[in-house]
Amino acid sequence: MKKNKLPLLLLIGLGIATICSYCCAWDVKVWWIEATSMFFIVALLAFTYKKFQFSNLAYFLIFIWCLMQILGACYTFEKVPFDYVNNFFGFKRNNYDRFAHFTIGVSSFLIAEFVWRKKIVKSLKWAAFFGLIFIMALANLWELIEWAYAEIDGGSAGLAFLGSQGDIWDAQKDMLMDTLGAILGSCLFYFNFKNKNKS
Repeated sequence: MKKNKLPLLLLIGLGIATICSYCCAWDVKVWWIEATSMFFIVALLAFTYKKFQFSNLAYFLIFIWCLMQILGACYTFEKVPFDYVNNFFGFKRNNYDRFAHFTIGVSSFLIAEFVWRKKIVKSLKWAAFFGLIFIMALANLWELIEWAYAEIDGGSAGLAFLGSQGDIWDAQKDMLMDTLGAILGSCLFYFNFKNKNKS
């Protein structure tokens, strides 16, 4: 059986990007705060790899989010050079963080794949729905963590981590983007595995 090299290649690419991000970090304290979630996810996937391997599409989707997270950690999310996209859509704030939230939402694909292949649920539709609900709950938890850290820190690092940029509806909009991404991720999962079951 041919060994799947894609996860290792993605990990090496992410490692290089992480080193570059740290070396160019706008604020090292903020970098560690923003990068911690990525380190946790990568470590979890690495330590469980021998027991459970996700599909290549799942690894690629989480890789895209990791790259966006590590870029956001480098600049802090509100300072990421994103002018071309912001100007194209007429955004008044830097919406890089919104795109990152959408990308982590797409990771509902991994959750759905896990519960389906582990037979925790009996149908593809329920697996897709579980992935969606899980991401929505995670989005809520993350916004609470951001708020708590900003309150505890009380300084510029806390505000940078919160990243609201003066938008009073920032938390709600972030959760909306997580949810929209999760809908896409769950649909990708459903149609991808539906086609595999037919073949």
